[in-house]
Amino acid sequence: MQDDSTPHRGVDRQELERVLRETFDDAGAAGVVARQAGDMADGGQYDADFDGELTVDIVVANLQDAPADYSLAERWNWWLGALDLSHGGYTRFSVRPDVDTQS
Repeated sequence: MQDDSTPHRGVDRQELERVLRETFDDAGAAGVVARQAGDMADGGQYDADFDGELTVDIVVANLQDAPADYSLAERWNWWLGALDLSHGGYTRFSVRPDVDTQS
């Protein structure tokens, strides 16, 4: 029997930020996207909708599916749009496309 009182670990925000910087060469948006992904993982909706934990690899793979000319923030919002269409409730994790700092 699973103990539901165990805290949800969520995606590793620091690791995700590092991988996003390396993969998409967008230092400003990497921190913001990593925070939003962490918040999304912590909320548990992704886990419930897809029957598994959100990971760095899952985030990066889905962002790589976005159109090649999209910025990192646009890729993130593109993926969230798809999640929202299929399951609902994901737009709250979107980021402004003009984000350029880790505010």
